[in-house]
Amino acid sequence: MCASPLQWPQTGLPFHTASLYVGDIHPDVTEALLFEIFNAVGPVASIRVCRDAVTRRSLGYAYVNFHNVADAERALDTMNFTSIKSVPCRIMWSQRDPSLRKSGVGNIFVKNLDTSIDNKALYDTFSLFGNILSCKVAIDHTTGNSKGYGYVHYETAEAATEAIAKINGMLIAGTEVFVGHFQKRQDRPDADDWTNCYVKNIPTQWTDAELLKEFEPFGKVLSAVVMKDNANPDQNRGFGFVNYEESDAAHKAVDALNGKSYPAGEGLETEMYVGKAQKRSERERELRNKFEQLKMERINKYQGVNLYVKNLDDQLTDDELREAFTECGTITSSRVMRDPNGNSRGFGFVCFSTPEEANKAVAEMNGKLISGKPVYVALAQRKEVRRAQLEAQHAQQRAGMVVGRGMPMGQPPMYGAAPMFYGQPGQMPPQARQGFMYPQQMMPRGVQRGPIPYGARVPGAPAPGGYPMPGYGMPMQQQRGQPRRGRQGPGPQGPQGAPANRRNFKYTANARNHSARDVPPQGVMPPAAPVQNAGPEPLTSAALAAASPEIQKNMIGERLYPLIHRQQPELAGKITGMLLEMDNGELLHLLESPESLEAKIQEALAVLEAHQG
Repeated sequence: MCASPLQWPQTGLPFHTASLYVGDIHPDVTEALLFEIFNAVGPVASIRVCRDAVTRRSLGYAYVNFHNVADAERALDTMNFTSIKSVPCRIMWSQRDPSLRKSGVGNIFVKNLDTSIDNKALYDTFSLFGNILSCKVAIDHTTGNSKGYGYVHYETAEAATEAIAKINGMLIAGTEVFVGHFQKRQDRPDADDWTNCYVKNIPTQWTDAELLKEFEPFGKVLSAVVMKDNANPDQNRGFGFVNYEESDAAHKAVDALNGKSYPAGEGLETEMYVGKAQKRSERERELRNKFEQLKMERINKYQGVNLYVKNLDDQLTDDELREAFTECGTITSSRVMRDPNGNSRGFGFVCFSTPEEANKAVAEMNGKLISGKPVYVALAQRKEVRRAQLEAQHAQQRAGMVVGRGMPMGQPPMYGAAPMFYGQPGQMPPQARQGFMYPQQMMPRGVQRGPIPYGARVPGAPAPGGYPMPGYGMPMQQQRGQPRRGRQGPGPQGPQGAPANRRNFKYTANARNHSARDVPPQGVMPPAAPVQNAGPEPLTSAALAAASPEIQKNMIGERLYPLIHRQQPELAGKITGMLLEMDNGELLHLLESPESLEAKIQEALAVLEAHQG
């Protein structure tokens, strides 16, 4: 006898089999709140609210992982459609295999639903026929009202067939509903198989009978209606509908009557439009596709030849911008972008005739002074491309470092990115019970590489509370020379009672957050420090081009760090490390533009706050 699909074997059970998808959650719902709610059902292994990679805003759904399937099943049965922050959530099993969702087996479509029917009412109606994997009523996000249709996905095709046979044509909340098998858009009936015609620019004196007389020669007409003006019933609104019995007749009427002229009175004529009657959603979809096609044609036309120029002087005109770039090639258009009041927005676009000329302009004009201001010049990018690059940069930063207190920027990370863990006191996530890997580049000398058993301590590793142990982040020479501490009192305090381990960080070429005031223990001589110049020399494009990519970042970082330190002394090292992920051309612009640097610093602070929060 086959076991129920929900009764997995209890031995060797992977953790993801007890995973629930929680959808339709309020944007303010956090992991902590979900843990408090679901932990009442059973021990929760981990919780993750999915967020936008850049803005860190909630995407409206989360995953809750239990330690065993029984607890997950109990949560699904008892907490589905529970209100969280006054919004009913929708819970279902997390389906890792996309083929189950995309196959369409067991999925039915329900339309003509009354606006009072919500997810729970739809679920209660259709749960009589079998186990439901997911159930949803389509909602208009602008109004929050039901669109009048929904979907029910059964575990088996037999349950879906039975539901269609029993519910199709029945009344739900006083409305007769249609229930049928779900069909993908590409599998639905041919779009040309339509019978209803939309007619506009109808002469104002026409009636239903005159409209019928005009369209009757092409086939049997089921209905012909001229829409009337409610304020003046004797006058039509200039449009109507004609519905044929056969699709061929509708096509013939469109071919023959579309664009035909009719007398409109007082010696005037009107050109009538006849076409397929469409729902608003169809018209909007066609318009979107049309505009998207035009947009792609425009993008392909200007790909590689359109330049983005920013940090422009407020008084610069279109002609002056064109004149500044004339020597680089043939310019087809140039424009300084302005606000509704006509004031310059500080950036513009210059379009060349060939990609070679555009590349030449980027090489020669980036960083050049125009009206006394150094401009930033690069190939223009679409918003989607820039967004993807930002997401990649932030993902690289999250994977390459841990942002938080006690973690110097530029040092290898202690742990990679992982879902938020909430569990019982003294409990570790399932993945951590076998041990965790210590990054090889962070391994102190004399410690064997490989997995570290849970509970073992490694010199320089964080203490159980999550705070770094003494010596972490300090130069290795100082760690070797640091005296062992026994049962001593509190360490020496700095100015204004600051802890001794709070240090001022200074950017150097090799380690971005080395301490500027680390004092070696008594009796230990520090290594000789090289004599530094009073300050770095001004950075030129020629000097930067002659250096390797790594040296280029160091050269820029040496000049960028002091500027950031003036505004954010405590976070200067972290912010410098984040900004150095940017393109060198943008970094040079930041060195010359205090306003742009200030904006980037604020963006970095927002990212830091999001990680720490």
